[in-house]
Amino acid sequence: MVTVGTIVWLSSELMFFAALFAAYFTIRNISPELWSVETAKLNIPFATANTSILVLSSVACQFGVFAAERGRAGRTGTILQFKLWGMREWFVLTYFMGAVFIAGQATEYAELISENVTIPSSAYGSLFYLATGFHGLHVIGGLLAFLLVIGRTFAASRFTHEQAISAIVVSYYWHFVDIVWIALFATVYLIK
Repeated sequence: MVTVGTIVWLSSELMFFAALFAAYFTIRNISPELWSVETAKLNIPFATANTSILVLSSVACQFGVFAAERGRAGRTGTILQFKLWGMREWFVLTYFMGAVFIAGQATEYAELISENVTIPSSAYGSLFYLATGFHGLHVIGGLLAFLLVIGRTFAASRFTHEQAISAIVVSYYWHFVDIVWIALFATVYLIK
């Protein structure tokens, strides 16, 4: 039931982001000259590197799910033996990569604000910060979920099937956030 509920909830989140994409393309269509001026201020190489970190975090998350499905909460070897990592280690790595992504977004926001791309400056600024900001809030929500799942494994006396399901559900959310960002990245940074 938790899995089905999560999928239904993610469907509603998909509609929310679809509305943001619709607003973005509508206003972009109305003001193409504004878009050409404002998008020239974007740091595409930096955003590409930041996107790569988020995409790779999804890979690490999935390795954590594989470990959870095998019933391995923690590593069984040394920290350098990646093949023996458990769900915790993979989720901590995912958490770290997600935090780096958020720090990258904050750095990019600071750079754009210094170039006068702000929410009140233009429709472009409003939609840029609205779309990427809501995505960032979703990433932060995912980071909190990782902490919760990791913490539950330390609090429990043994790793159970229910904890594995929690890890799987959190991975659904994380993969969703990753896919939404790929679409946002393509829309905001690549489509001219």
